[in-house]
Amino acid sequence: MARATADLVSAFGVDDVAGPEVRPSWNIAPTQRVRLVTERLDPETGELTRLLETARWGLVPVWAKSASVGARMINARVETVTEKPSFRAAAVKRRALVPAEGYYEWQKTGAGKIPHYLTSEDGSLLAFAGLYEFWKDPELPEEAEEQWLMSCTIITTSATDALGHIHDRTPLIVPPDLQADWLDPHLADKHDVRQLLDAMPEPRLVPRIVSAAVGSVRNNGPELIEPAG
Repeated sequence: MARATADLVSAFGVDDVAGPEVRPSWNIAPTQRVRLVTERLDPETGELTRLLETARWGLVPVWAKSASVGARMINARVETVTEKPSFRAAAVKRRALVPAEGYYEWQKTGAGKIPHYLTSEDGSLLAFAGLYEFWKDPELPEEAEEQWLMSCTIITTSATDALGHIHDRTPLIVPPDLQADWLDPHLADKHDVRQLLDAMPEPRLVPRIVSAAVGSVRNNGPELIEPAG
């Protein structure tokens, strides 16, 4: 994600920005910081506030003994997200949108793995369906500023025939007309959340082959998303 904060605020109708700034990146890796769009309900006034927040990619459940668990929870399968203990509470209480310009996927071939960059047909921002959680670090004192960690995961679904030849999974993308429903904190029934997940349409993405340099997190620049020469 290389878009400026102002661009994200405009694209997602954000009311307020919270959390540290996230530097532009063309090669985000698990446990790094990403931007999230969330919606909070004021219990006294009933007003909704849409926020642009910062979280660590890789969800850390509240019961985890260490934040290192998050490195194994960067994705949640849509088929089980409302049932799996690591994600089911967040699925009904803490849903988010993860803005993205695109993502990488590796296609397995007889000649090796080929990296692809997938993005929208018109170049518009994508909104991955995400969940977030707050984890309290038991090793830090109560007054420590970093005692609470906000982390997130991206929901994945089976890839369509058009993209399935590249990889069998793809991020679940929330279209603009369902984004308000996905973020709405009033939606707090597991069965209603399940219905909304099932209503998500298949994404229409455009893949292009890119340089294998994306395979190293040490490489990070706009050249990574350019078509391979």
